[in-house]
Amino acid sequence: MPLPNGFLDELRTRVTLSSIVGRKVTWDMRKSNLAKGDFWAPCPFHQEKTASFHVDDRKGFYYCFGCHAKGDAVTFVKESENLGFMEAVEILAREAGMQIPARDPGAAERADRRTLLQQVMDEAVKFYRLQLKTAAGADARSYLAQKRRLTEAAWDRWDIGWAPNNRHALKDALAAKGIAPDLMVASGLVARADDGSLYDRFRGRIIFPIKDTRGRPISLGGRALDPNAPAKYLNGPETDLFDKGRTLFNHAPAREAAGKGKPLIVAEGYMDVIALSEAGFTAAVAPLGTAITEDQLRMIWKISDEPIMALDGDKAGIAAAQRVIDLALPLLEAGKALRIAILPGGMDPDDLLKAQGAPAMQAVLDQAKPMVQLLWQRETEGRVFDSPERRAALDKVLRGHLARITDPSIRSHYADEIKRLRLDLFGTAQYRPFQPGPFRPGRGRFAPPGGALASTRSSLLAQAQGPVEEALREAVILATLILHPALIHRFESALERLDLTGEDHEMLRQMILAGADMPDLRAKIAQSAPAALDALLSRPHVAIAPPVRNTQDDELAALCLAEELAKLEARRGARREIEDAMEDMDGLPDEGLTWRLSQAAEARHRSEKGGITDSSDLGEDRTALSRHLQSLIDSQVWVKKNR
Repeated sequence: MPLPNGFLDELRTRVTLSSIVGRKVTWDMRKSNLAKGDFWAPCPFHQEKTASFHVDDRKGFYYCFGCHAKGDAVTFVKESENLGFMEAVEILAREAGMQIPARDPGAAERADRRTLLQQVMDEAVKFYRLQLKTAAGADARSYLAQKRRLTEAAWDRWDIGWAPNNRHALKDALAAKGIAPDLMVASGLVARADDGSLYDRFRGRIIFPIKDTRGRPISLGGRALDPNAPAKYLNGPETDLFDKGRTLFNHAPAREAAGKGKPLIVAEGYMDVIALSEAGFTAAVAPLGTAITEDQLRMIWKISDEPIMALDGDKAGIAAAQRVIDLALPLLEAGKALRIAILPGGMDPDDLLKAQGAPAMQAVLDQAKPMVQLLWQRETEGRVFDSPERRAALDKVLRGHLARITDPSIRSHYADEIKRLRLDLFGTAQYRPFQPGPFRPGRGRFAPPGGALASTRSSLLAQAQGPVEEALREAVILATLILHPALIHRFESALERLDLTGEDHEMLRQMILAGADMPDLRAKIAQSAPAALDALLSRPHVAIAPPVRNTQDDELAALCLAEELAKLEARRGARREIEDAMEDMDGLPDEGLTWRLSQAAEARHRSEKGGITDSSDLGEDRTALSRHLQSLIDSQVWVKKNR
């Protein structure tokens, strides 16, 4: 029964050849290197005492140097168990958890057609390689040898050819091999004109075969020598064999080289890949004339967990780097990353290798930057952030990027790195990243009238002290905003500057800010971070908070938020003042420093007293106390004055 395209390739990647073969042999551990997927044993197919049977787990193939038996996992099961092909496939599919597809009446016909198209491609590659050696290919040979500095051995390694500047050269050659016109057109190598006549698609071009993951040619790329040609590079159209967005140039050799420890390099074009490989950077691939696609990125990550994007140092290369960042952000996960190397002086890898050699290329690769740094550079380079509005605009853009990262752990680490970069840019004297400015209790529509709510005064928050209290207040603030998303915009600035403790709180903060306009915010967070949300809402002090118990009253929630933010800032403001004061001390504190500390402590004491004392305790002095507290905050008594 014919199998769908790609089924066997996926099956081979899901099973480990050494585990299949290991049931029949005893590995020679002195000769084997398990870490590199290199296994040796006496051959199971003939009688021997020495370990001449070799299994390469990374390639998925075995070979016996004694009897010359060779194959993959399917072949081994078939030969060792004396089974038919489909029986062997079914056994391996069960082990891999794959379902054998139902019989498709048209599958055999499609498989036969693909086989015929593969034969057309093979014949075309042979024809073009031969043309490169003829007199008609003299200019192409000169270009490859002098301009590209490629040897004849390199031409052969890459199956490079030459398409004569003739409309019927390949068509006539294929016809002489008995290939039908419809197959020529279906292969993408021959095109049909409006009048029905056929002509060669590639003319006057150096030919680079494009191969699949098994090294078989599936399409062609052509580089024009005529500077007036409509397109410098031309790829074949998509066919039954060739899907441009799911193909990488040099995929199979790069995968093999990466398996041997070579760093995977993603370049922009054929010649870059060829130049890199010829210079010793053999794990090099490229997309095919377009921006890299999601499928290609996933294919790249299957080859290497942290490939290096080697991009031209011109405007187009920088733009390509930014497109890759936007594409990759939602796909990031633990263990899968990108590093980006921008080449100097507008050069591409081929230019750099010719001008300065392999050591210069290696130096560029060694300086490749993680993606987060390129993201930060894009949003900050050449811009001035000399006002709160500009800094707020930057914060909004960065929050948008963070919200696109679906992996919670990656998102949290990105947020930490961006906080560090912001601190380096603005400095503590100008800007405290993710820390709230002085919140103004007693002013504006968020100030709770009449002081603390009775339910808040009796909660666990009133009994907690120190860092524990701060963490509890953070939890109530986050839970309130999750359950009352309509308040997010009103408290957005305070929330984004809040200095949170713990990865879960930071992750929830980012999800809240990203979901400001989502009426079903709680459901979205429950779907993306169920453990963090459950841990937050199940805490006793959160469960008894008024805005958590009453999710319908947004005004009550607003009052509680204002109160919790004010108290949290009052405590942290006092703590920061003490820490700064300790740094200022050189010997005994002077009177000015003592006064600053006393005023900060008094501000905190009055703020907390307003939160835990019944209104009757304050009597008519509540208004005066509020004014005094506000004046202390307005004058920022904890800020060191120049003396």
